[in-house]
Amino acid sequence: QIIVDDDDSKVWSLYDAGPRSIRCPLIFLPPVSGTADVFFQQILALTGWGYRVIALQYPVYWDHLEFCDGFRKLLDHLQLDKVHLFGASLGGFLAQKFAEYTHKSPRVQSLILCNSFSDTSIFNQTWTANSFWLMPAFMLKKIVLGNFASGPLDPEMADGIDFMVDRLESLGQSELASRLTLNCQNSYVEPHKIRDIPVTIVDVFDQSALSTEAKEEMYKLYPNARRAHLKTGGNFPYLCRSAEVNLYIQIHLLQFHGTRYAAIDPSMVSAEELEVQKISLHTSNEQEEQ
Repeated sequence: QIIVDDDDSKVWSLYDAGPRSIRCPLIFLPPVSGTADVFFQQILALTGWGYRVIALQYPVYWDHLEFCDGFRKLLDHLQLDKVHLFGASLGGFLAQKFAEYTHKSPRVQSLILCNSFSDTSIFNQTWTANSFWLMPAFMLKKIVLGNFASGPLDPEMADGIDFMVDRLESLGQSELASRLTLNCQNSYVEPHKIRDIPVTIVDVFDQSALSTEAKEEMYKLYPNARRAHLKTGGNFPYLCRSAEVNLYIQIHLLQFHGTRYAAIDPSMVSAEELEVQKISLHTSNEQEEQ
């Protein structure tokens, strides 16, 4: 746990795993309901392959600028000049805002945006954003749970949702209220400021909290982004479709291997291995489609 602000109550919790010699790790930012450990599947797999990954839980911040400032201080504290960011939902929005905030002296080498959005107005909650801080925790939890999938689900997705409900229960009123405020406060990403950053967009074709319009908007914003589509996976594909998500992460980071922005220990890189994995994913996707 690390405090980087003047305010001692702002504590960042993080898991930093993998080789410390890596100076440009992959950092995970969770969604509204998530904590740092929702990315445990990624931490376990990617560090096993030689990557350095950091999963974060941000403290209570009430506006995007304050978050960006705190996050910059955290990177300074960890002595990380540049990082790759994987953001899920709100985490993805904050990752884009941070890339925009630091565009004059860039700190973000690349972005992986999972079920994310570029404009908070899609939630039609901008008018309530200022009142979340007043609401009791149970009401805030109800708002978040309203976006979780219901109805029959496969076992992995059901387990993923149970895990997220459990994490949601662990969050206090101010944590939840501040995240919902960040999620719904009137704001959008200015694409011209982050146009040159390599982006992979991970999204799902089944039911998730994101509308088709929100997804289309992301494609428009990042016309050159790689797209990683999952047939299923709901709101939390990194939990219930972790093998596929982990592979897409590796494919995304492959372009930096052999450069100073590699997130992997050079001795662990085997191009053949990755090639084989790519082919197997391609084949499994084709089989699903048949």
